[in-house]
Amino acid sequence: QRLETGRRSMSNPLKSKSWSPYLVGAGIGVLSWFAFWSAEHPLGITTAFEHTAALVLEATVPGLAESNSYYQEESPKIGWEWMLVVGVFFGSIISSFASGDREPITVPPMWKSRFGSSVPLRLTIALLSAGLMMFGARLAQGCTSGHGISGNLQLAASSWLFSLLFFSTAILTAFIVYGRTRDV
Repeated sequence: QRLETGRRSMSNPLKSKSWSPYLVGAGIGVLSWFAFWSAEHPLGITTAFEHTAALVLEATVPGLAESNSYYQEESPKIGWEWMLVVGVFFGSIISSFASGDREPITVPPMWKSRFGSSVPLRLTIALLSAGLMMFGARLAQGCTSGHGISGNLQLAASSWLFSLLFFSTAILTAFIVYGRTRDV
C-alpha cells in the first residue's frame, strides 16, 4: 500500500496526502523571496484581519480615526495580504479534494475520546481558540507566518524568540489538552 501511495504521489504530487517538508520549506522560501521582491513586504496573514477589523470599526463609528492613535500609525486597507489569505483558503480546499484527504469529521476521534462528541462544544472551543491565537498574534505583532517564516528568514532575534515560544506553547498545550496519548 505504501509503494502504491508513493507511485501515485510521484505521478501527480497534488494527489499526495503529505509532501516532503524539505520541498515545502523550499517552496515557502521561494514564496518569501517573491513577496519581498514584488511587494517589498514579508509574508504575514494576521495583518489582513487587523486592517479589515479596523476598516469595519471605522465605518461603524465615524470620527474614530481622528481620536485613535492606531489610525495615526496605520492606514487600514484591504491590501495584498488578503491575497495570501485567499490563496491559503482555496489552496487548502483544492489540496484536500485533489489528495482525497477530505473527511467530513466535525469532532475528531482524539477530541471525542477526551471531551465527548458534542459538536457545539467542539466548534465553540475551536472559535475561542482561534480568537485567542489571533489576539496573541497581534499582541506579538506577527503570527507564525510573519515571525516564524519571514522574521526567521531575516534572522530577527524577536522572531527566533517568538518561534521558540510558540512551538513550546503548542507542545505544552497539546499535552495539557490531550495528555500523553498513543491513539493518533
